[in-house]
Amino acid sequence: MTSYDSERERVFQPPPPPRGKGFARSWWGRAWLAALEDGALDEKPMRTGRGLARAGAVGAVSVRPGRVTAVVRDRDGTGYRADVLLDVLTDGQWDRFLDLAVERAGHVAALLDRELPPHLVEDAGTAGVDLLPGPGEPEAECGCGAWDHCGHTAALCYQVARLLDEDPFVLLLLRGGAERALLAGLQDRSTAAAPAATAPAPREGVDALEAYLAGHVLPPLPAVPELPGRPGVPPSLHTGVPPVGEVEPAALELLAARTAVRARALLAEALRGGTERRAPAGALTVGEDAVRLAADGPGDAGPPRPVSDRLAAGSGRDREQLELAVRAWRIGGGAALAVLEEEWTVEGEALARARAALDAAWAEDERPALRARGNRWTVAGSAAQLRLGRDGRWWPYRKERGRWVPAGGAAGDPATALAAVGSDGAGEPC
Repeated sequence: MTSYDSERERVFQPPPPPRGKGFARSWWGRAWLAALEDGALDEKPMRTGRGLARAGAVGAVSVRPGRVTAVVRDRDGTGYRADVLLDVLTDGQWDRFLDLAVERAGHVAALLDRELPPHLVEDAGTAGVDLLPGPGEPEAECGCGAWDHCGHTAALCYQVARLLDEDPFVLLLLRGGAERALLAGLQDRSTAAAPAATAPAPREGVDALEAYLAGHVLPPLPAVPELPGRPGVPPSLHTGVPPVGEVEPAALELLAARTAVRARALLAEALRGGTERRAPAGALTVGEDAVRLAADGPGDAGPPRPVSDRLAAGSGRDREQLELAVRAWRIGGGAALAVLEEEWTVEGEALARARAALDAAWAEDERPALRARGNRWTVAGSAAQLRLGRDGRWWPYRKERGRWVPAGGAAGDPATALAAVGSDGAGEPC
């Protein structure tokens, strides 16, 4: 009987850290990871393992029958020996596998091209030769003392998936089948089974049946995600190491936090089916975008002082002006910001419509005394003001500590807008 484990060990130097989100491109690499993730009792070690693998924490990987080993370093530099275990197939099982492989020329060609035909893997499983991990596999041992998969063994598994992408014979070696012995067995069987006639020309493309059968191996499309209860919190970037160049950790943390808020809002809109109905927003000026960054956060939380000072300077405002701009933006976005900072002359048709609206808003004996300047009408003797936007809407303002501040959202009727200020102006007298 042929022995298939004559090549006892292969060692792979650590590849560069992976780019993008996925660790496996091939279906057999994804199947390896699916077995790991489906069998995990806790998602936390999987997340930790993905982070360690992406950070290049997995050292040289040793692959031998039944075991793959590497030293995996924690983020503090501590190294642990991690082992991942898989059952080894018997020589009789390998004989059955090779007999199945030579039944179709396409299978042999795929193996020589370092691919695993899904049809062959499925037939082998039916014959009792399981190449891919089954229930309870792969098992784990780690120097950190964890009794099940930990972040170190999970990181090793993610690294193995990358090795499998490049060479599925890594999986076969893990099951106890050395490449040289398996290829020799394929050649012997192919020679014995070859007819005297000339072999048919190799086919181009992918066998239709194999392509169809691969469908059940590929992972299904993920379910529609649920809306998180709150936006994600980015990690702290304060490492105690001086930043490089002009990079400000606090500014990056602000951008990450605001991006999480915006991403959650977009997801909520998508789940409501509103993305197709949303009109594209116009481009913001630098000044408007600075106010948006300062205002677009959860609750009343503002950016750290250094960041807000930078936003104020970059937008041509002082700190007090930025606070007012943020207040306006949170009430009505860019339209409210324009009303806060722009004073324009109302004339012509716009003036006629404004006068008509003011005349119709109150009865003759209830109309407040209004003093007009530009697009601003101040109620005489009180701390209340109406401002007219270029779109014809009225915005309420009140005077606080010597400055006019937004008091509410816009209204089409000046009386409604003025009511938001309060009956007595809710502030200091003019």
